[in-house]
Amino acid sequence: MSDITLFRLEPKIEQVDLKAVKLEKDIQKLIEQNMETFFGVRFLDTEYVITHTDEYESQGGRIDSLGIDENNCPIIFEYKRNDNENVINQGLFYLDWLMSHKADFKLLVMEKLGAKQAEQIDWSSPAVYCVANSFGKYDLHAIKQMNRNIRLVRYANGGDLLMFEYLNAPSTTAAAPKASGGHNSGDKTFIEQYEGTTDELRGIVDEVRQYMASLGNDVSENELKLYLAIKKARNIVCVEVNKTRVILHLHLDPNTVELNDIVTDDSSKGHWGTGDVGISLRTFDELESVKPLLDRAYLEN
Repeated sequence: MSDITLFRLEPKIEQVDLKAVKLEKDIQKLIEQNMETFFGVRFLDTEYVITHTDEYESQGGRIDSLGIDENNCPIIFEYKRNDNENVINQGLFYLDWLMSHKADFKLLVMEKLGAKQAEQIDWSSPAVYCVANSFGKYDLHAIKQMNRNIRLVRYANGGDLLMFEYLNAPSTTAAAPKASGGHNSGDKTFIEQYEGTTDELRGIVDEVRQYMASLGNDVSENELKLYLAIKKARNIVCVEVNKTRVILHLHLDPNTVELNDIVTDDSSKGHWGTGDVGISLRTFDELESVKPLLDRAYLEN
């Protein structure tokens, strides 16, 4: 795993001595209290006791922290408390349990955030965040082989500073929709949008994906039902496409952007995904003209 060297610039340049938090319960409590600030995830519950069924009767347990992200996908947090604990396997077990007990999670969301939010849960890209002050040398390799949406997050603190290092950036592909739907009949999935548009617009989508990926190895993709989320810790660009244009929404302040015919302030408009700056693209030349905004979305988030 990579080593991080952190320096404090004021009042003089000095290296910050990064140390692991002594009590993992402390970091769990801190994350739960600030989950949306740290990870863009709304906190739902702590030490969530899983429902015992015949299949899991002898393997019950508690999910350390549960949340729901800005894409309305379920998020599990598991914290590594000792060197011998296999937090990745625990996270996988709880993720499989959650996918088999969607009604339980929906009820929890309804209790915490209301019925409207519960109806918007997106099961296409649930994730596990494994949080630890260190991981073994084989952990990252194992994650790459699993092809699951698991993020390894290393933490350390240096007095008044807290550092999170994302050791991997998993990308996910949404499952094909069932014949009965699963979304409003008038709403096409992202795959349906992509397959139903023109070759040129597909090429623009592909170029956006490749360009964002080229900006850093911390960029990942979550292919959701109705849009593609390109993200770091949280969404930076959301992508839709129809038969006439590619639509991007960037996580930028519209007041800091020069607006024009293709770049708009969408902060008061309803749309899929997140981001207040809307961009409508019909040609590769238009895409080239907005790449500085894509750079900003990456650098400022």
